[in-house]
This record gives sequence, C-alpha cells and structure tokens, in this order.
Amino acid sequence: MLIYFRVLKESFNFAINALRNNMLRTFLSLLGVTIGIFSIIGVLAAVDSLKQEITGSLSSLDNSTMYVMRFSFGPTEIPQWKREQFPDVTYEEYQYLKRNVSDIEAITYTLNVAPETLKYQDNSVSSVNLAPVTDEYYDIEALQIAKGRFFNEQESNSGSPVIVIGDEIANNLFGNFDPIGKQIRVYGQKLTVVGVLKKEGSGLFGDSKDTAAMLPVNLVRRVFGDNNKSVFPAIILKPEPGVDIPEFTALLGQQMRRKRGLKPDEIDNFFVNQLQGFADFIDNITGQMNIIGLIISGFSLLVGGFGIANIMFVSVKERTNLIGIQKSLGAKNRFILYQFLFEAVILAVIGGLVGLFFVWIISLIASSFTGDFEFVLSPFNMFIGTAISAVIGLVSGIVPAVSASKLDPVEAIRTGM
Repeated sequence: MLIYFRVLKESFNFAINALRNNMLRTFLSLLGVTIGIFSIIGVLAAVDSLKQEITGSLSSLDNSTMYVMRFSFGPTEIPQWKREQFPDVTYEEYQYLKRNVSDIEAITYTLNVAPETLKYQDNSVSSVNLAPVTDEYYDIEALQIAKGRFFNEQESNSGSPVIVIGDEIANNLFGNFDPIGKQIRVYGQKLTVVGVLKKEGSGLFGDSKDTAAMLPVNLVRRVFGDNNKSVFPAIILKPEPGVDIPEFTALLGQQMRRKRGLKPDEIDNFFVNQLQGFADFIDNITGQMNIIGLIISGFSLLVGGFGIANIMFVSVKERTNLIGIQKSLGAKNRFILYQFLFEAVILAVIGGLVGLFFVWIISLIASSFTGDFEFVLSPFNMFIGTAISAVIGLVSGIVPAVSASKLDPVEAIRTGM
C-alpha cells in the first residue's frame, strides 16, 4: 500500500514540475478540460438554480392543486383556432362545482386583471398585481398574515370594499403607521385595508405577494362585468388529501361538461390543469436543457481529453531515459503505468478545479446582480465536476501510460541518450 502512496506522491511532484517547467504548454493542454468542466457544471448549476427557484415559488401550493380555465398549462393536441373559441369559466360554474363536486378541500374563483395603482393620501404605488379572489384563496395559497386578517366569506360574496395588501405595498403607502383600517383608492373606490401579508421576498420573475393585493372578486366583477375580454377568469381548487386524483379529475370534468351541456361527441371546451403536470413539464424542460448543455460541453471535454493525451505523450518522450533507468533498477510495468496515469488524472483534476472555481466566482457575481435569485453550486455538482475531470484524465492518459510501461529498458536508455 505504501508503494502506491509513494507513486501518487511522485506523480504529483512530476505534475507540479510539468506545470512549472512547461507553463504555456500545460496551460493550453488544460484549457479544454477547464472550459469543458466550466460549461458542464455551469449548465447544471444554472438549471438547478432555476428549478430551485421555481420550486420555491410554487412551494405555497400543493401539487394536487388544479386550475380550470380555457387555457392549457402545457402542450395540447387541440388546434389553436379551436382553443380560441373556448368560453371563459364563470362565477356560476364556480358555485356549481362548489356544490356538486365532493372531496374539495378549498375552491376559489379568480380574475386575472392588469396591474393598477394604489393610492393613500399623497402616497401611491404603481404596477400593483391585483388578485380578485374569493375567500378560500387564503386556504389554497396557504397565505401568512402579518397584521389583521383575510376577508371572510360574507365579505367575499357581497363584494365588500376591503383589501389585503403585501408587505412592500404597506411600507410604501403607510411607512411606520399601522395600515389596518386605513382606506386606499383603486378603481375609483375607497377600500379598507383589513390585512397585511407576511414578507416573502422576490419570486422567480421579480414579483411576489409583497407587491400584490387581494380583494373580493365580486367587487371587481361589478367594475368589469362578466363579459369583459380584458380579463380572464380561472377556478382554482385543491382536493382533499388522499383523494384518487385521476378519479377526482374525471368527476370534475364530468360536472363541467354537465354544467355546459356538452354532448357526448363534443370535446371538452375547457382545461383542467394540475399543478403536478406543470411541475412535470418544468422538469422535462430542465432535463432537456441539461442534455443539450452536456452535449455541447462534451465537445469541449473531448478537446480537453486530446490535450491531456498530447501532453502525456510528450511527457513520455521527454522522460524515456528516466523510464529506462527506473526499469533497469527493478521498477515494474505497473509502477510506470500508475505513475503516468496518476499524472494524467492530477493534471485533469487541476483543470477541472480551475473550471469549478470560475463557476463559483461567476455564480457569486450573478447572484449579487439578480437580487433574490440565487445561483447554486451544490456539493453534488462539484463532485460531478471533479469526477468527470478524473475520468477524462484516466481515459486520456491510459494509452500514453501503457506505451510507457511497455518500453524496453535498454532501448529506452539508448533512445533517451
């Protein structure tokens, strides 16, 4: 066992000497490995960071949460011209599903509207993401209230002039004053603040509930009406825990078809989008991004592998005389083999570590410029990068190492003189 440690030590010294004595040649040889590892780990880190951010943005929602609307979250076989003819879901359909579909833990009706400006006295906040919803939206999103409360069922049904605002909006409009009970103006009406959401930080696309406000959907319905094409509604529901999801989805679709009076030969003119399906779609996209990135980065590694092989062949040629002397003194073939293999692996790992270092530096810089979006260089990715480097060194060094181990001592000494 000690002899292998000695070989490793000597090989490391040889590698360091090669770096010192042939700086330019070694730099050019390792550049391919460095760029390859940088590309691979950079892609993996970027995709992991994106996936983590998406997961964090959706963490408040259960994967079983479903969206009933005229749009589909993912690809569909229904042609676009036909999808454009689908009617929007209605408040009456929301009430019908609430009464007729069992095993629903929470269900809400929401409208997607354009951002608005909120005003309080001389202060105003523009581009506020308004969420007109019913009261059960609180349970579906698992909202956390920092001050006050969420509006109740009676206020939701009657469309009372109340509003729940995000932390950033509360700070911009009211500063250090308590916003509960204060009245802010939106849609030309005065709405009473009944709750403030807990601070959550920026989301994936720069927005979060810190810059959002929730108000009763029936209040907004009175403003826009039910046939306004500038908004589109959705029914969001969450099944009871433990429910058979395929069976529940089928029952939900059946009730929607019954409510709309669709004939058996007519297709569904609505979509039941499950959040799990959206998560699977995201996983599929990130998986494809990983594969494409790995293929592209593989070419850099291929070039790097040739570079390592080249420097090892040169190293064997330069040390032919030394190899002959070692063999004449009793060194076995495997000793010479391991010596050059270790050197190739060490050189490749050094190139890989340099690539990892650059990824780490760039991830720090990128994170500082993107606010709450954090680029993650996980220990697993670092291990993958180091392992790939070692494999590249092993594969690239095997042929030179074998050729060195098979040299005849006498011929090697004569050739090297």
